[in-house]
Amino acid sequence: MAAKKRKRYSDEQRTQILAAADREGLTANQVKKRFGVTPVTYYSWRKKSGSPGRRGRRPASPSAGVSSNGDLANTVRSAVAQKVRSLLPDIVRGEVNQYLDALLGGKVGKRRGRPPGRRRRRRARKAK
Repeated sequence: MAAKKRKRYSDEQRTQILAAADREGLTANQVKKRFGVTPVTYYSWRKKSGSPGRRGRRPASPSAGVSSNGDLANTVRSAVAQKVRSLLPDIVRGEVNQYLDALLGGKVGKRRGRPPGRRRRRRARKAK
C-alpha cells in the first residue's frame, strides 16, 4: 500500500482551522472530517499556538448555574481537589495495609521466627 502524500498548510490556513475549531467547539475527529487535518497535527498546532484545550474552556451552557467567568466552578473544583488531596494518603495507606495483611497474614511489622526470649537465654548461657 502506497503512503499518503503529506499535505502542507500555510500559517494562515492553520490559524483559520484553529479559529474555526475553537469557535465551533469541534473535537479533533470533527476537525479531521471537516478539514482533513489529523488529530495529532491538530493537537500539535493547538499546543504551539497556545490556544486553550477543552479543560480551559467555559461551560457550554450558561444556564448551568455558573457565572460566565466560572468563579463558582473554579472555587468548588479547588475545594474538592484540596479535600481529596488531604484524604488520599490515608485511603492509600489503608488499602496497602489491607492488601499486605491479606497477602502476608496478620499485621505488617510483626516479627516472625524465634521468639526474642529464646535468644536471650542462649546468650545468658554463653556468659556463664
